Amino acid sequence: MYEFAIMWDWLAFALRWLHVITAIAWIGSSFYFIALDLGLNRNIAGPADGEEWQVHGGGFYHIQKYLVAPEAMPEHLTWFKWESYSTWLSGAAMLMIVYWAGGELYLLDAAKADLALWQGIVISAASLSIGWLVYDYLCKSPLGEKPTLLMLLLFVLLVAMGWGYNQVFTGRAMMLHLGAFTATIMTANVFFIIMPNQRVVVADLKAGRKPDPKYGKIAKLRSTHNNYLTLPVIFLMLSNHYPLAFATEYNWIIAALVFLMGVTIRHYFNSLHARKGNPIWTWPVTVILFLIIAWLSTAPLSDDDYDAAQTREFSPVEQHFASAEGFDQVQDIVLGRCSMCHAREPAYEGIRRAPKHVHLESPGDIAAQARNIYLQAGASHAMPPANVTWMEDDERAAIRRWYRRAAADMPFLVGSR
Repeated sequence: MYEFAIMWDWLAFALRWLHVITAIAWIGSSFYFIALDLGLNRNIAGPADGEEWQVHGGGFYHIQKYLVAPEAMPEHLTWFKWESYSTWLSGAAMLMIVYWAGGELYLLDAAKADLALWQGIVISAASLSIGWLVYDYLCKSPLGEKPTLLMLLLFVLLVAMGWGYNQVFTGRAMMLHLGAFTATIMTANVFFIIMPNQRVVVADLKAGRKPDPKYGKIAKLRSTHNNYLTLPVIFLMLSNHYPLAFATEYNWIIAALVFLMGVTIRHYFNSLHARKGNPIWTWPVTVILFLIIAWLSTAPLSDDDYDAAQTREFSPVEQHFASAEGFDQVQDIVLGRCSMCHAREPAYEGIRRAPKHVHLESPGDIAAQARNIYLQAGASHAMPPANVTWMEDDERAAIRRWYRRAAADMPFLVGSR
């Protein structure tokens, strides 16, 4: 039923909201503890590795850090882990809803690789695990004692994955998967390394043994990696809102430059918090990288072939919506009210790339976007924005009638669109 499309969209919204909330909590605590650790006053006597006095919300806080652990275990110990786990789990659920359930539209690019949807899903899922295994192996190798070289190899790995994803997936899915690939490494660091090492230290302390400092050292290396990877992951997760970033032939290079920007920005703040100077040079470097990204974004779209869109075969779902009663009227409405922006060469002033890379020019385009057209222009007034093309109420009603008739005949397929 057509109500399923609405509930499916609300489910996606709820998961997106949860993902954003948990990500804010994770990123906030991560940035706070990195800044706290770097800014500790270590010129103090006693067993503590450093201390800091802070003021916030009208109160004063006295914080002490122990390199291994205090002499006695406190009764209450707060573990920072669920922020990370919840962020990854909600993100994984969103990946399944948007890019697996809607894989024919958002995941696979037939012009790049002739794959069945199930094959694309397998590549999507397997690549996330493989990335962690490769990264973990590098960290546990002798390279773990050479953090700078290890970071360079991690950068090479991320660039290679971006290029590889782009050989199979749509530009939008490439960016998202590279972000998920990186976020999986970050969460796995917490789950498999940082938390277990901290549990070993706590167990040793409870048993009266002196904890081995190596566990803290290993956890610190992984935490540092997470710190430098956070900003690029945020960009990659938001990139689906910006076709200028993902809908170019050089999107994987753009992603690589974003990782470098993350390094320069974090290096500045980390240096500032550690009181190791004020590396102003990082800002012009960041601006130059950003300008290069903006320049690369003007490259032609690799899959903006209108003729190919006209002649490609319809999927069963698209064929059903294109042959449903009322499609011809809806097609005229969409071409008159929407296609000036949602075109491969938009005619609306100030629009260079179709919003979200959604094209609404050919019958195949419109049939493929049936659910979005219904939700954005039929069931709601979200599109056109501010109703700049004066879509009439009876036109919205026609969209609703068309979609609901088609959806009533194939309720089990509506969620995939």
